[in-house]
Amino acid sequence: MNKWTLLFFLCFIFLLQDQARKLNVNAEAESEELVDPPKIEDKLGAVPHGLSTDSDVAKRESESMSRKNLRSNAQKFEFQAEVSRLMDILINSLYSNKDIFLRELISNASDALDKIRFLSLTDKEILGEGDDATLEIQIKLDKEKKILSIRDRGIGMTKEDLIKNLGTIAKSGTSAFVEKMQTSGDLNLIGQFGVGFYSVYLVADYVEVISKHNDDKQHVWESKADGAFAISEDTWNEPLGRGTEIRLHLRDEAGEYAEESKLKELVKKYSEFINFPIRLWASKEVDVEVPADEDDSSDEEEKPEETSTEEEGDDDDSEKGEDEDEKKSKTKTVKETTYEWELLNDVKAIWLRSPKEVTDEEYAKFYKSLAKDFSDEKPLAWSHFNAEGDVEFKSVLFVPPKAPQDLYESYYNANKSNLKLYVRRVFISDEFDELLPKYLSFLMGLVDSDTLPLNVSREMLQQHSSLKTIKKKLIRKALDMIRKIADEDPDESNDTEKKDIEESDDNNEKKGQYTKFWNEFGKSIKLGIIEDAANRNRLAKLLRFESTKSEGKLTSLDQYIKRMKPGQKDIFYITGTSKEQLEKSPFLERLIKKNYEVIFFTDPVDEYLMQYLMDYEDKKFQNVSKEGLKLGKDSKGKELKESFKDLTKWWKGILASENVDDVKISNRLSDSPCVVVTSKYGWSSNMERIMQSQTLSDASKQAYMRGKRVLEINPRHPIIKELQERVVKDPEDANVKQTAELMYQTALMESGFVLSDPKDFASRIYGQVKNSLNISPDAATEEEEDVEVEAEAEAESKTSEADSSKEEDLDVKDEL
Repeated sequence: MNKWTLLFFLCFIFLLQDQARKLNVNAEAESEELVDPPKIEDKLGAVPHGLSTDSDVAKRESESMSRKNLRSNAQKFEFQAEVSRLMDILINSLYSNKDIFLRELISNASDALDKIRFLSLTDKEILGEGDDATLEIQIKLDKEKKILSIRDRGIGMTKEDLIKNLGTIAKSGTSAFVEKMQTSGDLNLIGQFGVGFYSVYLVADYVEVISKHNDDKQHVWESKADGAFAISEDTWNEPLGRGTEIRLHLRDEAGEYAEESKLKELVKKYSEFINFPIRLWASKEVDVEVPADEDDSSDEEEKPEETSTEEEGDDDDSEKGEDEDEKKSKTKTVKETTYEWELLNDVKAIWLRSPKEVTDEEYAKFYKSLAKDFSDEKPLAWSHFNAEGDVEFKSVLFVPPKAPQDLYESYYNANKSNLKLYVRRVFISDEFDELLPKYLSFLMGLVDSDTLPLNVSREMLQQHSSLKTIKKKLIRKALDMIRKIADEDPDESNDTEKKDIEESDDNNEKKGQYTKFWNEFGKSIKLGIIEDAANRNRLAKLLRFESTKSEGKLTSLDQYIKRMKPGQKDIFYITGTSKEQLEKSPFLERLIKKNYEVIFFTDPVDEYLMQYLMDYEDKKFQNVSKEGLKLGKDSKGKELKESFKDLTKWWKGILASENVDDVKISNRLSDSPCVVVTSKYGWSSNMERIMQSQTLSDASKQAYMRGKRVLEINPRHPIIKELQERVVKDPEDANVKQTAELMYQTALMESGFVLSDPKDFASRIYGQVKNSLNISPDAATEEEEDVEVEAEAEAESKTSEADSSKEEDLDVKDEL
């Protein structure tokens, strides 16, 4: 055992000597490369009152930045493989948005401050005293050297933390992000979601991280993103006390980030609601009184001598103001640039507070800040709530007072939403279709979740299971908020409730609010009924329209059902271009006489709406312009049908070429002789007109969707009775046939259809006019003589002769 121990000891000494020899050689090589290591002694962010560097420090700083070499006495490390791949993508690729780097750094700083604040709850001494106890984020900019500094007084990092946090990728989603980038090459993902600290290399080619933890000395982490980084004990910079400062040496092409206005814009957009104050060392021009130069004062003295024209009688007055003039001439006002800390996130995150503690004025102010709306109008409504359970989030939703002009122009193409997604008070994106459906895209607001991952790709977050839960709760809260507008509107209540509301609500601020909402966003509710089957019944309660009994005001389906006649099973409606046109429609004649209420749908989207809204509260919808209308039992129905059997059969044969499916006795007409209705499951006349007006419509493909046309006749009308008598006498009478065809075309036009052959209809009308005036049907139109043509020919010949004579006169003059 002694021999083996001695042998092992000798080998160990030999290895130590060899290692020492190698270290000595490396040290000599490094000393040849950089004899005088740079010492960056810039106090960016360390002293609240700015920089305090001498000339030697500034010289060493400039040399360090020009070479951007890592410190020779620092300990070198290699990046983890995934980090190297990630930074290679960042540096050598193009991006749609580089702004996220500042969001990521501020988010990291906020996390560090949160940690130290949490630890201070049990140990108050951990914060320290003075500036160290001030939990805030400071941003400083050196335009000349193009250095951007972000400083926090958070928990800081030890040497081991710097190696672990900045040299490897933990389970933050970034590794999966890199894999996604390598396989799909979708570089735009970086423009939407950050990859943590490494996003700094979007704008910087050399980065320093100075950090001080309470349990360790101050260290500097530095890297040029070349596959390696170095860490050394910091003996050059001002002591931080505690916290982290990140210095970005900006690339030449990232010059825009060396402007204060750009930094303010980024903080406002991404980090406006961070819990801690964010301050920028900003420049400001102020007026300063300084002593006037002698040249300026001499010029002022010479001017009175040159321009003076006053008499000596004013000597007394001039002596009185002499002292004041001398004082003014001794000083002058100049613009001077000063620097001070400017608070950038002054808007409070009201969603973090209890809804009971927030006033209406605070909600209105927050809405204006969120929507960038600086008008005097308040939002129509808002909803502030906290969701708890498997997914926890806080949200504030607003209904804007007005709809944007392009709300429906790019309805299915626009990606941007008015709902902003925050994760731990950090703005993520406003382009998530999964948070709210399209039909609610007019809502303003935000969602802040602590459970969603932050550093993942946009695509990965959209597939996150929590988003579906958030979406369901948001839709329900949004619909409840809209319904509350109607519930609190006195105009929406019935007569008995209206009196109580008017007595209790003196100011009546909410009067007419739902009508205003419907005029602005009613189409969105209709689109929601079409698109959202799960919430169709909730949305139907929000539906508003005019009817034959609404007296020019909007009414709801619930109010319609309350006014229904006993025994009425269907909800009657009619579609068209305007209320005025529909009020005169022959389809309503019998319904109005029997005191039935009919809904007017005049928006083109209503035709699509009623294809999805089949029933409401166990009541079926019935289009009064289609087959299947039932208005109770008619005792004489069978008798009338039998007595007019010959007429209906004959008329159907006459209209065989017009694609008429049938001729029937009508139960909806009172004053009109006939009307054309469509089959129950086909297009109505209004829908046909809408489809024919489409730019890319195809008539051949639309043929199968057109409803079968049915001519309904009024057996009580004198024209129909007379027509029946003539048909019985002579079914082959040409005049009777022409009258029957003309009546069908007239009914077709009155029912809202477009005539396929307007020329034929006009010819029949003119034929009837001739007949009424006792003019022979064969009478021809007189031909016109071509007198004007001959006169024009003569006039042209005369002008040509006159022109030729003028030319001859000019030629003679030229010869003379």
